[in-house]
Amino acid sequence: MYGQLKSTSQLPNNGSSIPDIARSGQLDALIALEQIGTRLRFSRNQEIYGQGESGGYCWYKVVSGTVRISKLRTDGRRHIAEFCFSGDDFGFESGAERSFSAEAVEDVTVMRYPRAATERLAEENPAVAQLLRDMTLKSLAAAQARLMILARMTATERVVSFLLELSQRNDDERCVELPMGRCDIGDYLGVTVETVCRVLSDLKRRGAIEVDSHSVTLLDRFTLEAINED
Repeated sequence: MYGQLKSTSQLPNNGSSIPDIARSGQLDALIALEQIGTRLRFSRNQEIYGQGESGGYCWYKVVSGTVRISKLRTDGRRHIAEFCFSGDDFGFESGAERSFSAEAVEDVTVMRYPRAATERLAEENPAVAQLLRDMTLKSLAAAQARLMILARMTATERVVSFLLELSQRNDDERCVELPMGRCDIGDYLGVTVETVCRVLSDLKRRGAIEVDSHSVTLLDRFTLEAINED
């Protein structure tokens, strides 16, 4: 799934060591999936697949870069359902047509897997079946978390929650890389780009963060977590 799995950087970014993955059977599953996958590269803002296309035949895993999953509404507004980073899976759909589109936020490399071959492999290999179940549960948990953000949080809480979520994916939890633009963040959080900029400026004024064009440094995590827990 990740090249020839020659280095730890090519394994899933979930905090697991190589021995842990090997003991759990995930390494065998990854190697098995590697045999049916195709590595593809997309440049910034290039479409990986489009809303309305014939769907359900393939799914994907991000090797490097960032992918946005979005839906264009009938009134012309865009809703970003998810950002996918290295190690994340996307593209699982059961309908005849794609409900969402997938685009490269920056230059990305992905692995594409045919669904039929994946299902056959899961039937033959229990480790693959377990890995796919784990991926599905992780996706459901993330979707539930996003629903809570949109349903219950204020604009400030949404932005703070987003920053904390991204920071947890980094080795350095103080520095949050933002490969996506402010407009993308707004469409993900359900607020305007002006609101995103206003909240970031307010948090900077309060000394909680330092803002750059493509990154945010978390200076006062205690304050940010207090806002997120209100």
